[in-house]
Amino acid sequence: MSSASAPTGAGAPARPLDGLRVIDMAGVIMGPYACQILGDLGADVIKIEPPTGDVMRRLHRRDADSTGALALNLNRNKRSVRLDLKTPEGRQAALDLVATADALITNMRPRALRKLGLTYEDLAETNPGLVYCNAQGFRSDSPAADYAAYDEVIQACTGMVDLMRRTTGKPYYVPTALADKVCGLTIAYSVLAALLGRQRTGKGQHVEVPMADTMFAFTLVEHIGGLAYEPPAGPVGFPRSLEPGHAAFPTRDGHACILPYSYRDADAFFAFVGHPEEMDRFTRENFQSKVGELYEVLALYTEQHTTAEWEAFCSEHSIPFAPVMDLDHAGEHAYWAKGGMLDVQQHPREGGYRVIGNPVRFSGETGGVRRHCPELGEDTESVLSEIGYSPERIAAVLDASTPPAS
Repeated sequence: MSSASAPTGAGAPARPLDGLRVIDMAGVIMGPYACQILGDLGADVIKIEPPTGDVMRRLHRRDADSTGALALNLNRNKRSVRLDLKTPEGRQAALDLVATADALITNMRPRALRKLGLTYEDLAETNPGLVYCNAQGFRSDSPAADYAAYDEVIQACTGMVDLMRRTTGKPYYVPTALADKVCGLTIAYSVLAALLGRQRTGKGQHVEVPMADTMFAFTLVEHIGGLAYEPPAGPVGFPRSLEPGHAAFPTRDGHACILPYSYRDADAFFAFVGHPEEMDRFTRENFQSKVGELYEVLALYTEQHTTAEWEAFCSEHSIPFAPVMDLDHAGEHAYWAKGGMLDVQQHPREGGYRVIGNPVRFSGETGGVRRHCPELGEDTESVLSEIGYSPERIAAVLDASTPPAS
């Protein structure tokens, strides 16, 4: 067992993906996030890292010797094997590991996969049951297949930045790695679907999750608007979301999402603030089309009451409501503190750290942390030993995959 492991093995509760082996041959956020999800659900995830490790290990560190904040959670429930895929020893070790796997996930670009001899066609020869998922920025059959694709690039080319421009007047990026995380979720469900299909057919398959296509489909769910019709019946966009006033409102002591979504909700709101006459401008028929005007009028009155008073009122009338949470104080909020989403656990080397909880609850066992984030290459020897490598052969792989002294 890895020294970074939580208790596992005989007597441990069964998890949905127990018995499945996934090779994580991805870097940064998207692919590792998908593999973290599969690991949380019980899969044996083996992360193949280059000699210098995934770049996320070095990003947002507490100090020069610590593991980066993102890596602590992205690499939980995984084992780390350090291999230099550009060497014969490292590539062969990767091939031998893939031969034992149910699925492989990578975000290497097509050109790099061909150069390394790690395409689906290369690997399916020895493992026809393999579910092989590659998730680069753009479709592999497009001229952009080998373009560099970061989250901001995908936000720009799929309409997300345009939505920000329409609402703020500036072409801002959404301030979260939205494309990486949405695509990570898409990878996870696509791999699971392919594994389910393998149960029926006995055959693996090649799954491609282009980030651009994934985010374009995601953006257009509600924003396709008039473009849904041919010829177009109007502009793109979901009007309620694009109104300039579509924002949290100030309260007497903070900010909150106060969202009278129906005519009934608005009527109760204006009665509560003592201005029922504001409803004269709305009818049941025009209410949804005048949502921009509604936002403007709501903002005139929300500072009359505290956040707690608004919460009590909205709860009583079943009006959508939530206080605006300051992320710096997320761990202090009663909902998050009691929900297991930010529990503090002890990492064997890093000490105390907050574990981002699994948001999905099953009636059976799902997970939690069985293995804390391993050190780079921590499990190389044990994993290669499991697949029959001799000590001498392991030593050769380790020697070939050791980065040169700086």
